[in-house]
Amino acid sequence: MSREDENKAVVAKWFKGFWGNPYDEGVIDELAADDVLVHYPMHGPRKGRDDVRAFMAEFREAFPDLNFWGVGEPIAEGDIVVARWDGGGTHTGPAFSDLPIGSLDEANTGRTIRFTGTTWFRLKDGRIVEELGQEGALDAVRQLGLIRAA
Repeated sequence: MSREDENKAVVAKWFKGFWGNPYDEGVIDELAADDVLVHYPMHGPRKGRDDVRAFMAEFREAFPDLNFWGVGEPIAEGDIVVARWDGGGTHTGPAFSDLPIGSLDEANTGRTIRFTGTTWFRLKDGRIVEELGQEGALDAVRQLGLIRAA
């Protein structure tokens, strides 16, 4: 198996365990570097396994059915993998403030988000060092009622 294929397999396993449903918290220790950086504009940068773990715990507590999955074939060159994804969830948990544009001040609003994005991964020695994504944040915050459609 080529290095590119191995890296694509790591990213696929990460999507399934970290972003998928059911969530597998163990995938963080298995596949992420100690100082992993996960950065999406809708949430801001998270640095290190513990910060990434806390981010996902809070996100999933607010959106228990959260589920994202890869769409199409990822592209890999060397230690870089780029993948598209789709997904979302429903806010049935506690209030949620991890959004730079505002917060869901009430618990269980029942608001559903569904959006797509593209993520760039950098791997080193089979571990994810960086996950930098661009998501449909505007769609998501509109669906959450934090901004109005024009």
